[in-house]
Amino acid sequence: MSKPAAPAKQLLHLVFGGELTKLDQVEFKDLAHLDIVGIYPNYAEAHTAWKAAAQKSVDNAHMRYFIVHMHRLMDPETGKES
Repeated sequence: MSKPAAPAKQLLHLVFGGELTKLDQVEFKDLAHLDIVGIYPNYAEAHTAWKAAAQKSVDNAHMRYFIVHMHRLMDPETGKES
């Protein structure tokens, strides 16, 4: 009899975006209007959400969406920074 597969480790990713002040810098025009798309348990789901959000704003050259690798900032098991 085989063992059940261990659950995949959560590698949290944040997807968000906003309108930039300049095309060559990552400085947002208005922080109050950032679009927080969501937090996802893995990169694949975050990438799908990022792609959908970016596609909706394709006509606005100043609008950019980003994926933040939250799991690289903090280890959820220990609460310590990675």
